[in-house]
Amino acid sequence: MRIANLAGRLVLLTEAGAVDVERASGQRFAADPHTVYARWDEFTAWAAEAPTADAEAFDEGDLRAPSPTPAQVFGVGLNYREHAAESGLGLPDSPAVFTKFPSCLTGPTGEITLTGSTVDWEVELVAVIGREARNVPAERGWAHVAGLTAGQDLSDRTVQLAGPAPQFSLGKSAPGFGPTGPWLVTPDEFADRDNLALSSEVNGEAVQKGRTNDLIFSVPELVARLSAILPLRPGDVIFTGTPSGVGQARSPQRFLAAGDELVTTIEGIGSMRHRFTDPS
Repeated sequence: MRIANLAGRLVLLTEAGAVDVERASGQRFAADPHTVYARWDEFTAWAAEAPTADAEAFDEGDLRAPSPTPAQVFGVGLNYREHAAESGLGLPDSPAVFTKFPSCLTGPTGEITLTGSTVDWEVELVAVIGREARNVPAERGWAHVAGLTAGQDLSDRTVQLAGPAPQFSLGKSAPGFGPTGPWLVTPDEFADRDNLALSSEVNGEAVQKGRTNDLIFSVPELVARLSAILPLRPGDVIFTGTPSGVGQARSPQRFLAAGDELVTTIEGIGSMRHRFTDPS
């Protein structure tokens, strides 16, 4: 199953197009995409038998973040072996977790304003929670995931690394620095949900390429580790980490500039496309 946020309305995606959930369900489910995660089991049961005769073509430019207003947004650093190596650091014993503030979230297309000359790309698989998780063992982690989407953990490296202690959350939370999309895909749709190809391209040049089987802490393991500390709520978003190829680790270093186009792709999900503009 695939669902999307189409201009602020929850839709179910079919081969024929988009089905407006509020209208198709006779207002049983609200138009607000965020509200569906708190009723995920009820919704998926309905969606399996949902009427699709009124499916309509849609403009992908109208797509927004699949979980637009989560209570919590988690980022995980150094979660790919090759990325840890290019950063000159050893493999972590536990997830390196930081926060991306929810106001940074945006949709899968459009313009993003740069905050300076050191903004970096980081393609990431993003998991959205569909069932509350507290002290969940890893073997049950996938049962608490509503679905997967593509994301970019855009990072202003100057802000991130300023001061006596790193400011990860601030450096990664400027407006637009958390694009997700183009839609949410439920885990059952993937032939191998633990081994997906992901990539970034800048102006048509491949800058990142990896597979999620290189994750140090897998999606269910992250659910387990996080839920052991605090409750994960329906709609919460987890950016699971980035593979190697970030601009900061290059020699010479390379960062995003005004006019650059960033294309983010994950196997079985789809692509996002963003263009960057000068700081105001």
